[in-house]
Amino acid sequence: MIRVSRANRSSFSEWWWTIDRLTVLAILMLILLGIVMSLAASPAVANRLSLDGFHFVYRQAVFLVPAIAVMFGVSLLTTRQIRRLAALVFGGGMLLMLGTLIVGPEIKGATRWLQFGRLSIQPSEFVKPAFIVLAAWMFAEGARQKSLPGKSLAFLLYGIFVGLLLLQPDFGQATLVTLVFGGLLFMVGISWFWIIGLGALGIGGAVAAYQLMPHVASRVDRFMDPASGDTYQIDRAMEAVRAGGFFGQGLGEGVVKRILPDAHTDFIFAVAAEEFGVLAGILIIGLFSFIVIRSLMRAMEETDLFVQLAVSGLTLLIGAQALINLSVNLNLMPAKGMTLPFISYGGSSLLALALATGMLLGLNRRRVHASARPSEWRAFA
Repeated sequence: MIRVSRANRSSFSEWWWTIDRLTVLAILMLILLGIVMSLAASPAVANRLSLDGFHFVYRQAVFLVPAIAVMFGVSLLTTRQIRRLAALVFGGGMLLMLGTLIVGPEIKGATRWLQFGRLSIQPSEFVKPAFIVLAAWMFAEGARQKSLPGKSLAFLLYGIFVGLLLLQPDFGQATLVTLVFGGLLFMVGISWFWIIGLGALGIGGAVAAYQLMPHVASRVDRFMDPASGDTYQIDRAMEAVRAGGFFGQGLGEGVVKRILPDAHTDFIFAVAAEEFGVLAGILIIGLFSFIVIRSLMRAMEETDLFVQLAVSGLTLLIGAQALINLSVNLNLMPAKGMTLPFISYGGSSLLALALATGMLLGLNRRRVHASARPSEWRAFA
């Protein structure tokens, strides 16, 4: 057991006594569940691809070590340092997103990845948390100093980011970012004109995607009317959930996972339900709910508007992504390729989530924030 004296004024001691240790514990439990589920789900997928049975397990373990280091390392940063990191990640990530449109390989009709030797990354995953932190900072500064165009700059960054997502195209991520950005708008107290406008833009974008993108229309049509097309994936996922019952089939005893596409990524929750039953589903949902509720409650206690908005936005990002994945697995919304945070296989996703949770934990620490400084914009520089 770790014992750190309150009298110790080292950086680690300050971190230990100010970090939200219960949220850290919940995140580590999700990571542990991710390892267990990788062992359960990925061998069947690897065998179908003629790979070593533990190929995806080994690769996930390789990313796990730097991901944990990133999460704890970022949580040590000050509020100002987190803002600076967000600016660097956002700028670099946007350049890489432009690179995906030029040299990125086309996978399933989209160019979202960059290949560096045997390593592939999805830049938009890293831009998401950085964008939220920057948007929160701009909204907060706009509210603090009326002469500063904080809201206009936030909308500008939003437009550029979502525009690049739509060019890839990645409508799922664009929808997720729009939902979180809309939440920030609501929290900052912007007029209903802009909220309704953003909502209308979102609806218009969804209608346009349905009309212009055949694969989007196909997913929606199959969700509304399963008889209209191939529903193999979701049918197998629901079969796995039903087969698990209350207590599940046991680790490694699942059968449906052998024929379920993307069992180690988008549909890993279905594998968890088959092998560990409803209890596993309740545990996973409970952990995500705990992280979201506790983080939002701590954000409500903050006096710094920037910290309130950034923590709330990062929490909504993680919670909304989990909700979308769970809803797809339970056939509550059309299929969308979105991973379950910390549990699904994916190196970029894991590292980006580590960055997001590191920022969340760092901003949520019990300390005096930079709100006492006379000018956040000068302090940022």
